[in-house]
Amino acid sequence: MTDKRSKLQNIIMDTKTLPALPSVIHKLDSLSDNDKSSIQEMAKIVSSDQVISARILRLANSPSYGFYRVATIQNAMILLGVNVVKSLALSSSIFAIMEKNSIGLWEHSLGVGVAANLIARKLALPESEEIATAGLLHDIGKVIISLKCKETEQEIHNLVQEQKMFSSEAELEVIGSDHAEIGGWLAKSWFIPDKLSEPITFHHNVAGSKKHQIKTSVVHIADVMIKASGFGNSGDDFVPHIQEVAWNALNLNERLLAELTDEIEDRLVEVKNFSMEMMN
Repeated sequence: MTDKRSKLQNIIMDTKTLPALPSVIHKLDSLSDNDKSSIQEMAKIVSSDQVISARILRLANSPSYGFYRVATIQNAMILLGVNVVKSLALSSSIFAIMEKNSIGLWEHSLGVGVAANLIARKLALPESEEIATAGLLHDIGKVIISLKCKETEQEIHNLVQEQKMFSSEAELEVIGSDHAEIGGWLAKSWFIPDKLSEPITFHHNVAGSKKHQIKTSVVHIADVMIKASGFGNSGDDFVPHIQEVAWNALNLNERLLAELTDEIEDRLVEVKNFSMEMMN
């Protein structure tokens, strides 16, 4: 188990074995670190890659954000922020893999993005777009397991079916790590900011989140709610309990939860339609 875990961590940290980072990211990094850089300059860099630009615009117009009329990368940067656009650019290859090979996981991730945004807006939390992005990316570790460890993925799947356990528990048993931690490794190797990487890493262990527990709590609850709705497929059919630390951090109550459940259910038809459009 330790050997598998170490091997997997080495794969994650060795960027040569991962989907190639777009060259525009390095340029965007330099510009975003420079206080004198303008949104226009950064947008021009991203727009130079037509494939990435198209994917960012499609996601910016997805139900996860709710704008629907984001026509340019500059628009996206103004509405979503540079961190979100950079994260979507970094993850474009991951999303492409999910769309083609893991439709259930792709729909689950879209659903969690939508739910995270709705929860953040309902609670009037700042940076709701970043929270939605963390929701979209929360299960990227599962894609890495699928990409790099096919046999291990099947072993995990078999254990889930035979032992009736959560996929994260099966992952821990088989490789000594789980998709949340693996997603965190990937986020760190891509220098994704802590406020996005921490909810990815700790969405199954909210108490472990120290700096961004509010954002992590939203992603955790969004994940639970989408699993409870039966929308998409995250690898198992079991619905975890909402962790008390997350419930308390967001000061939730039964009435708020019921309202959120109704609002999320209303949006999932829209998410399904968007997902089908993306597949075509």
